[in-house]
Amino acid sequence: MDDEDFMRQAIKLAEKGRYSVRPNPLVGCVLVRDGEIIAKGWHDHIGGLHAEQMAIADAESRGVETQGAIAYVTLEPCNHFGRTPPCSEALMWAGVKKVVIGATDPNPTVRGGGLEALKREGIDVEIGVLEKECNQQMSAFMHWCKYRRPYVLLKAATDNNGRIDGDPEKPAVRFSSKESLELVHEIRRDSMAIVVGINTVIRDDPKLTVREGKSSTTDITPKRVVIDPKNRIPNDCYLMTTADAKTYLINAKKYDSSNDKEHVNRIVLPSENGKIDIKKILDYLGDLEVQTLLVEGGLETWKCFLEEKLVDSAHLCISEIELKAKNKNYFHKSHLEEAGLVLKSEIKLGSDIITKWERN
Repeated sequence: MDDEDFMRQAIKLAEKGRYSVRPNPLVGCVLVRDGEIIAKGWHDHIGGLHAEQMAIADAESRGVETQGAIAYVTLEPCNHFGRTPPCSEALMWAGVKKVVIGATDPNPTVRGGGLEALKREGIDVEIGVLEKECNQQMSAFMHWCKYRRPYVLLKAATDNNGRIDGDPEKPAVRFSSKESLELVHEIRRDSMAIVVGINTVIRDDPKLTVREGKSSTTDITPKRVVIDPKNRIPNDCYLMTTADAKTYLINAKKYDSSNDKEHVNRIVLPSENGKIDIKKILDYLGDLEVQTLLVEGGLETWKCFLEEKLVDSAHLCISEIELKAKNKNYFHKSHLEEAGLVLKSEIKLGSDIITKWERN
C-alpha cells in the first residue's frame, strides 16, 4: 500500500461520523508502521475523541507501540483547546515521526497552526495527499469556513408541464414518485436546516422531518426555518405545535411571542418592500453554524434565492403526471439557468426525471 491507499482508508473511516459530528468536519486517521496499519480512528460524535486521538487510543487499548509510526489524517490536526485537547499535541505525545495530511483546515482557529506545531517538534509533515477527495468529503464544512454561510441546495418538484401545484382551492396533490420522495428525505438527512416560505406552511402544513429513505433515523433533526415577514404563521400548524426540531421564524417586524412554545425561535430581520434580504438570512444561519441549507419551497422562495444567485446546487424533479390546475405557477429549468446554474446530470428515478444542477 502507498500513501494514497492509506489516505483512502482514512477517508473511509471518516464516513463513520457522518450526521453525528456536525458542525464539526468528518475526519479519519490511520497509524502506519512498516507498511501496515496498526491503529484506526475517526471523529465519532461531538465532544468525543478526534480521529487522531481515537487512533492513538485504539493502539493503546491493544498494547501497540505508536513511537515512530506515520499518521495519515484527512484534515490538518487542530492546535487549540476546544471540546478536546489539541490533536497536534496528541500526535507529539504518541511519538509519531511523520504526519501525512489530506486537506489543510481553513478554520481560523486552526489554519496552519497544527502544521507549524508539528514541524517545530521535528515531525515530518506532508500535505495534499488525496486533497481533492478529502475536501469533497468535507465540502460543506469547507464552504462554511470560507463564506461563513451555508451551502445552499434547492429542491423543486413539478409536473411534466412545470406546474408546482394543482387547484389552489383544493387540498395539495402529491405527484412525485415514491423513489423521489425517498431521495428528498435522504437530502433532508444531509441538511442541517430546511427553509420554506410562509405560503408553503399555510398551504401544506409540512413537517420538514426525516421519515423515509434507506438510512432514515429519528435522531436526524434539521432546523426548520420559515420566512414569514408579516407574521402569518398559523399557531396550530405542525411546525408551531410539535417540538421534534427547532423552528426558526424569520420575521420582519416584532411579534408578541409570549405564547410561543420553547422550540420556536423568532428572529426579526430588516425588510425592504415587504421582503427580507436572503443574504441576511444566510448570515444568521451561518452564525448558528448551519453548513448545509435545503430550500424546499415554494415558488416565491425559490425565486428569491435564485435571483440573488445564492443557490449553489439544485435538484429538479419532473413528474410524468400532468396536474389539472387553475393557477399559473410554473417552474422550469430556465429559472436555474438564469441564476447561473449548469446541468450536471439527469437520471430516471421511479417514474420521475431528476436533473442535478451546480454553480460553475
